[in-house]
Amino acid sequence: MIERVAGAPISWGVCEAPGWGHEMAPDRVLGEMRDLGLRITELGPTGYLGARPADVRDQLGRYDMRLVGGFLPVTLHTDPDLDLAEATAAISTLAAGGSEVVVLAAQSADGSYDRKVPLSDEEWKILVVNLARLQDLVRSHGMTATLHPHVGTAIEDRDSVLRLLESSDIALCLDTGHLLIGGMHPLELLEQAADRVAHVHLKDVRTSVAATVSAGDSSYIGAVREGLYAPLGDGDVDIAGVVSALEAAGYQGWYVLEQDCALDGEPAAGVGPVLDVARCIEFLR
Repeated sequence: MIERVAGAPISWGVCEAPGWGHEMAPDRVLGEMRDLGLRITELGPTGYLGARPADVRDQLGRYDMRLVGGFLPVTLHTDPDLDLAEATAAISTLAAGGSEVVVLAAQSADGSYDRKVPLSDEEWKILVVNLARLQDLVRSHGMTATLHPHVGTAIEDRDSVLRLLESSDIALCLDTGHLLIGGMHPLELLEQAADRVAHVHLKDVRTSVAATVSAGDSSYIGAVREGLYAPLGDGDVDIAGVVSALEAAGYQGWYVLEQDCALDGEPAAGVGPVLDVARCIEFLR
């Protein structure tokens, strides 16, 4: 499976969330990925690697890298007539860049990840309909749509994940960190619905910090800055067990190293997030 390991700009602190922190330049991020032996990456925020698909391809090509997918948060639960123009543009960019997967998230109304997003039954109906529209759109571009259970979104905790499995046929992006923080162990999801997993984000979590998010005592970004995520093997998630279960179930997709971090400034050359990503790769080897 080591040949199916990919990178993601969020591991270098590049995030679409407002006020997240310092954003490292694409040239440094892609250069450090390449130097670590990674040849596949997710896109990062729309526009990060370029405004046009040709810009994205050129940027990746300079580092002998290609695109596997991208994270696309959309507020799905508020408007039954949701305008998909912005999502369509992002999906078109991903397709033109050679992406295989679109990783959707049921974003909060304000785009932040710092509060829970409970839904009424009516809002659930709206979400499911809009999700189906996006699935059709992604499929029409020759890609696979997945839904990412994510802290601070409408699909976060165990109950919402199970309800989604019953309400929609969308494939899932299994994020080992976000799922655990939301109250569902990744191995439980695999026992119930391994065949629904089409994409994987690998994170290790310090559960003592995660508990502050689950209890509402800390914002998500605050917890990230306090060390919510550890290099793979240094936290409390059974990463080896999850990978073994996925492989035993016949999973053939990508394992994306996605250790969310937030930076106050530019790290000195040779230090910073690249060291944590290197430790993650070594753990997987």
